[in-house]
Amino acid sequence: MVTNVTSLTRSGLLDFLVQRVSAVIIGLYALCVVGFFLANPALGHADLVGYFGSTSMKLFSTVTVIATVGHAWIGMWTIGTDYIGPHYFGRHATAYRFTYQSGCLLVLFVYAVWALTLFWGR
Repeated sequence: MVTNVTSLTRSGLLDFLVQRVSAVIIGLYALCVVGFFLANPALGHADLVGYFGSTSMKLFSTVTVIATVGHAWIGMWTIGTDYIGPHYFGRHATAYRFTYQSGCLLVLFVYAVWALTLFWGR
């Protein structure tokens, strides 16, 4: 069992499920957007604003952003704990891993705030 406090859920099984569910959400979102573009080949700016500005699409986009952040965090945390360890970096591995994970969290936070501002900014 994962006992590191920086894990998202502190449970390997739950992390696995979050990864899979978030991947399904991201895939459904991509299919929804691609399907809209394929169904409407002559789109104008007003059409896109109407589609992405609708409340249902804003909510779906918000859920997808949250899913993407959770998916990315678990993946990046796994990479950090697997490859930034004492067997590669010696006694400074914990400091390097903390720096790496802090950077990942900062980037994911900025991504989430930026994306949500785009969707809900008006």
